[in-house]
Amino acid sequence: MLDRLDLFGTGFAADPYPALAALRHTAPVHHDPGTGLWLVSRYVDVRRVLLEPGTYVPDNAQRAVAPLPMSALRALARAGFTLPPALADNGGSTHAGLRRLVMRFFSSERVSAAMPVIEETARELAADIRDRFSAGATCDLAADYARPLPCQVMMRLLGIKGISADKLLKWSDAALELFYGRPPAERQTYLAELVGDFHRWLSDQVAGAAPEDGLVGALRNHRLPGGELLDRATAVAVCFFVFIAGQSTTGQLISTVLRRVAADPQAWSRAATEDAFASAWVEETLRREPPVTTWRRIAAREVELSGVRLPAGAHLLLMLMGTGSDPDVFTEPEQLCPSRENVRHHLSFGAGRHRCPGALLARTEAAVALRTAAHLLPDAVLMEDEPPPMLGLLSFRAPLRVPVRRMGASEPQQSR
Repeated sequence: MLDRLDLFGTGFAADPYPALAALRHTAPVHHDPGTGLWLVSRYVDVRRVLLEPGTYVPDNAQRAVAPLPMSALRALARAGFTLPPALADNGGSTHAGLRRLVMRFFSSERVSAAMPVIEETARELAADIRDRFSAGATCDLAADYARPLPCQVMMRLLGIKGISADKLLKWSDAALELFYGRPPAERQTYLAELVGDFHRWLSDQVAGAAPEDGLVGALRNHRLPGGELLDRATAVAVCFFVFIAGQSTTGQLISTVLRRVAADPQAWSRAATEDAFASAWVEETLRREPPVTTWRRIAAREVELSGVRLPAGAHLLLMLMGTGSDPDVFTEPEQLCPSRENVRHHLSFGAGRHRCPGALLARTEAAVALRTAAHLLPDAVLMEDEPPPMLGLLSFRAPLRVPVRRMGASEPQQSR
């Protein structure tokens, strides 16, 4: 199986679990010739790497995994595109201060204060779907609900105006595909044009008159360890990372949660009324099927993992998704069990100094999205008997469609 492994293939995107299990059992540190990366798949090894930032540095975390053609590089250059180390790819002295700044905007107090906005946005989007759903139409909860919800919440919380949520989502998705996909050269150039437009817009936001108490204003006034003000390029890089994580990856999580719960009518019914149950389903989905499936590191010196010697400079791919199914940590990992006691031990948000700063907001948005959809769209049933088309990038995975219809509106559908 491992000699045929294609991390970008549709087969792996549809069902990665057999390959992830084979990696854990037979080759926990495996060199993948297709990417040149060392795949690290056991929970204990991945956690060790994440918790030793001096030995395993994040410098490659946001580099393009496929070489960009000259036409794409020119498109980025015309936009003045540059992403200095800021958050996920920053192992230097500036990281701690930037992380503290960003964390202020994702604190438990801020998330609690944002609950009315999250709930109102979810109700509005679900209400727009409800009439079609009640009339018996098939509705796509991924496109019409899961994906726009976190983007619209972010826009409301940050006071973003003068641009559509659809455009922000298009830019964010383009960045993920360009840097974490393997598209053909012509599409890379198209994506680079979109990413260039995104970068120009972010640069204008940083240079403009953003409120001083907002994220952009805080970045503009942030001072580095030496006392100098943060440069504009790094401020843009922080926004680039935060905007994408706050839109695309959270939308991917919500799509996956909705698809899993909609496949179980009893769970769908409980999610409508039981807050704790909805939150537990989100957590169990994060363990088993997270939107961020892998992350990268570089060995700063020669190291040994699971008996394999890796040279200094080795590029590692941490199989986050596989660690959530490691039987040494999770009993019967293939079963979705919302009552699992150690579910929060998963590594889907990372660990240590680079743990996702927006984890609480993502969890909250996903739980609210599930509760609201289950309440306003009762009797929903998943309409697919086959695996759905999947987003299959190196580090991101989610169903591209979540089609549901009201039970009884047509032929009764059997849940899976």
